[in-house]
Amino acid sequence: MTARTASVRRDTLETQVRVDVNLDGTGVTSFTTGVPFLDHMLDQIGRHGMIDLDIDAKGDNHIDDHHTVEDIGITLGMAVAQALGDKKGIRRYGHAYVPLDEALSRVVIDFSGRPGLEMPVEFPAGRLGTLDTELFFEFFQGFVNHAKATVHIDNLRGRNTHHIAETIFKAFGRALRMAVEPDPRMAGILPSTKGAL
Repeated sequence: MTARTASVRRDTLETQVRVDVNLDGTGVTSFTTGVPFLDHMLDQIGRHGMIDLDIDAKGDNHIDDHHTVEDIGITLGMAVAQALGDKKGIRRYGHAYVPLDEALSRVVIDFSGRPGLEMPVEFPAGRLGTLDTELFFEFFQGFVNHAKATVHIDNLRGRNTHHIAETIFKAFGRALRMAVEPDPRMAGILPSTKGAL
């Protein structure tokens, strides 16, 4: 399998975002987003997904973090899609359960070519640091739309908002790792009975 890397830049009037990704990395991460709690969550994706992530974003954070968070999700989705290429030889599906103290979350991913997000998660607190917790949905919506993946995110239990968010992002990283992993039994084969993803 050839190198599965991508570098994507997305510039709008609201944000300038660059994402470098290596799906076969070791979890090396670097972030400059202007949203500290999001950096902490992106680090979970890289480290638990064993993918190298370098993200630089400049946005209109003086208004709020909405555009920056959403556009990072969009650009990350674009980069993952580009790095996956034709998707031949990958597992396609990934899932993970992650606990943290009282919190437990589950994430399931399918690189189906059909964007879809199910995320019926309620966060007890409205903010984590400076970050509005409803923006987690915008991040994942941007990702699924541009990675062309179906993602189900469920928080099964939890009281602490930080713990809930962290279990979601760790589970996302681990499910992502499983889904994009090369499957030695599927080498050169597209994991679909339709012959297209």
